[in-house]
Amino acid sequence: MIYVTGERLHPHHVRAAAFDTRWRGLDPNQVNDYLARLADELDRLHRELATANTESERIRQALRQWQSRHTGCRHSPPGSPNSRWPR
Repeated sequence: MIYVTGERLHPHHVRAAAFDTRWRGLDPNQVNDYLARLADELDRLHRELATANTESERIRQALRQWQSRHTGCRHSPPGSPNSRWPR
């Protein structure tokens, strides 16, 4: 069997996994079907993670831009003439 240590498990690791055969062992078709399902699920999760990372980076950059645009803005104390709040 292939053991991958020290790195993330990727779909191609699951698809390339090989097992020793033994007398009265597991049904190879069931094992292969399960590994295929597992590899598909890993592939889906990796895509979702990449999408989430891209989205979080986009939000982080938008926040930085907003902060840099509003660096000079100061909030007026309540009741001042430029305040939004009535006296």
